[in-house]
Amino acid sequence: MDFSILIESWPLYLEGFYTTVWMVFVALIIGLLIAIPIGIARNSKLPVVSGPAWAFIYFFRGTPLLIQLYLIYYGLSQLIVVQDTLWQEAWFCALVAFVLNTAAYTAEIIRGAINSMPKGEIEAAKAYGMSTPQAFRRVILPSSLRRALPAYSNEVIFMVHGSAVAGIVTIVDLTGAARIVNSRYYAPFESFLFAGLCYMVLTFIIIWGFRKLEGHWMKHLRPLT
Repeated sequence: MDFSILIESWPLYLEGFYTTVWMVFVALIIGLLIAIPIGIARNSKLPVVSGPAWAFIYFFRGTPLLIQLYLIYYGLSQLIVVQDTLWQEAWFCALVAFVLNTAAYTAEIIRGAINSMPKGEIEAAKAYGMSTPQAFRRVILPSSLRRALPAYSNEVIFMVHGSAVAGIVTIVDLTGAARIVNSRYYAPFESFLFAGLCYMVLTFIIIWGFRKLEGHWMKHLRPLT
């Protein structure tokens, strides 16, 4: 390996690392806020409420993230005027695609966590005289979010890996930085291997962080010894 290439290109990789981290972080936060009401609506017995939620989840889980990014970045200009708006910015289109994609997957995770919640907790909330909204806010939703942590950690990792498609629409993320370095030095092994190592570091940090959260918030689920 020619390590001099990596030494000369580290500012570009640093820029790509920063871009990847902030885009994924913002997408996950906004996506989670969108996913919670969609996941709740998906469990509704009213078709007018559960139907749109099902359609949203089905579309964004059933199509590749790359296709969704193409539709937003290239196809939206055929439907609305994007000139002099944020929609003409590649980073904004990628962020919207990431938000919608992770919101769909996270909503399904939340829906499953709500459905798998022990009925005893719900009955206990009703026994205390809580209304349905109060039970959701104080018992069902907090408990479900805790139980969803292991599955949600996988979604966060998938989102980090999926963010590599951002480089296709001229964004200099980690993968985009590797492409630029490869085009400059014709060194695909060094360029993409280093980008892969950066993704691995991010993944290990995420795994470590979620293990800490699970250990803190899920102590009550551990078997008694």
